[in-house]
Amino acid sequence: MGSASVYVININRALKNIKSDILGDYVQRESTSIIIFTNKVVLSSNFQTIEKIIKNIENINSDNIKTS
Repeated sequence: MGSASVYVININRALKNIKSDILGDYVQRESTSIIIFTNKVVLSSNFQTIEKIIKNIENINSDNIKTS
């Protein structure tokens, strides 16, 4: 995983493009997943939308993205 700040910038750009008020604050890589900390609690109805956006961002291995 490259620089976490680049991931946060790309995630926030994508979220801004869909006019979301949710922003990524921090990205942490675990052994089998990527954890994204946000500025707000994400509603369960928004998980799929945010997951799709993140999987479409270049340079992120979408196999490692999991939602709770």
